[in-house]
Amino acid sequence: MLQTRIIPCLQLVDESLVKAVQFGKYGYIGDPCNTVRIFNELEVDELCFLDIRASLEQRDPNLSVLQDIADECFMPLSYGGGIKNFEQAKKIFSIGFEKVILNTSAFYHPELVTQIATHFGSQAVIVAIDVKNEHHQHNIYVKDGRVRIKDSLLDYVRKMEAAGAGELLVTSMDREGTWSGFDEALIKNVTSVASIPVIAHGGGGSLEDIRRVVKDCHASAVALGSMLVYQKKGMGVLVNFPDTKKLEEVLK
Repeated sequence: MLQTRIIPCLQLVDESLVKAVQFGKYGYIGDPCNTVRIFNELEVDELCFLDIRASLEQRDPNLSVLQDIADECFMPLSYGGGIKNFEQAKKIFSIGFEKVILNTSAFYHPELVTQIATHFGSQAVIVAIDVKNEHHQHNIYVKDGRVRIKDSLLDYVRKMEAAGAGELLVTSMDREGTWSGFDEALIKNVTSVASIPVIAHGGGGSLEDIRRVVKDCHASAVALGSMLVYQKKGMGVLVNFPDTKKLEEVLK
């Protein structure tokens, strides 16, 4: 098992597995359960699923799809998208997911973060922070990147940690799906104030990108999307995972 977690971050739109670019148009990847089976065979340590349109479209989590995923999956699972209340989170845990990911609801209802953390433990709650670099400033967005909030990045990090979040999933909206490398300044800023694990997401396209964000920016874990569902940038779908020995070498 790798010391640094490398987490496939898989995007759903209701029942379909997709991959978006910069929170915009998305391409169809395939059936989520078939993809889970491949990651089972690749012996991945952890999987993350995000329904990227659920909050925007005001849909509840698709519990039927999540049940199918949990039934197939051999590794720990996290899920985010459309979770509005404690009862929904409770159902997702009962299906077999170890963690829930809150984004829009964490902003509008931070008490939900506290409620879930109090009941299930802070390790069970990830707060997702979607960030866009605008005029040399990192601004936070919710509702699938449609609504900008006024909180400063570092104040918001502190607020979510105080609310009970056990981890932060920090996504660069500018880099997401581009293979252009992580927003290192963003991750450095967050890790400079956070005392909980920070998962870097958005832009990963190479082993060197992973090394830099872990070693230079102090990310505790790395979430990857395009790099794990496409052969290469601009090429067809191919579910894959980096060679573990190569990962261990670059992360020494």
